[in-house]
Amino acid sequence: MDITTWLPLLGFVGANFVVALSGAIFKPGAWYEGLAKPSWNPPNWAFAPAWTVLYLMNAVAGWMVWREAGFAGAGLAMAVYGVQLIFNAGWSAVFFGMRRPDWAFVEVIGLWLSILATIIVFLPFSQTAGLLLLPYLAWVSFAAFLNLTIWRLNPVRA
Repeated sequence: MDITTWLPLLGFVGANFVVALSGAIFKPGAWYEGLAKPSWNPPNWAFAPAWTVLYLMNAVAGWMVWREAGFAGAGLAMAVYGVQLIFNAGWSAVFFGMRRPDWAFVEVIGLWLSILATIIVFLPFSQTAGLLLLPYLAWVSFAAFLNLTIWRLNPVRA
């Protein structure tokens, strides 16, 4: 493979990196530390490595579909991919930035649905690309349940 193949991969990695910046901008901080959390809440250090792997897998999956059909040939698939990136970036802003676990739960359901939609639209182009997103869907399923549990343990006061 030459540079014209690898450069777009860097573009997909870059797009996922930009999305990941939401988690760096909207950090957990003291507010999150003060929340009641379930006993099965992962340690804070576990989130960065997990998300790093998931973002890389997401980038590779998007790149694989692009490589198979290009933006024109996979327009709908690329649009759905973009929507899930937007939902992904939005969750940290809502949960940590706005401190709204209730709204973040609604947002994470949108993220979950957009990941599922991405898998569905990726499969006709590349079964591998679709399968690469299954761990992402599984992690977001866990994150949604964690979000719901934290919300229930810490009712939002208007």
